Amino acid sequence: MAVKFLSQEWADALTEKLNADRSFTSSIAGKKAKIQQNVTGPDGQHPYWLMIDDGRISMGLGDMDGADATISEDYDTAVKLARSEINVVTAFMSGKIKVTNLGFLMPLQGALSELPKAMQELDTEYESRPD
Repeated sequence: MAVKFLSQEWADALTEKLNADRSFTSSIAGKKAKIQQNVTGPDGQHPYWLMIDDGRISMGLGDMDGADATISEDYDTAVKLARSEINVVTAFMSGKIKVTNLGFLMPLQGALSELPKAMQELDTEYESRPD
């Protein structure tokens, strides 16, 4: 059953998938991070957050107090990242994503690069966009 991109069901399914992946959980062992994601679509903001806490990840919708870093992108870029049609480095270098506190995120790059891989494995429903 498909989950809607950026819905709580999507966040829950992605959280479950990542926490079941031993490779991912070992890559975040001993690490702590609070990351705010802000996705802007034509219908407004779609904020979500993720928290890494010593080998476990949790995700939810909305704004997170005390985020260590914030990543912002438009909806189309978020979809391309989720489908691995563009990678994070290319998106950042071309200005498609904005990051606060990049230095904080650098040690987490390996773990964060696993997110699109897990997203691709979810049956996800994306909003259709007129061409």
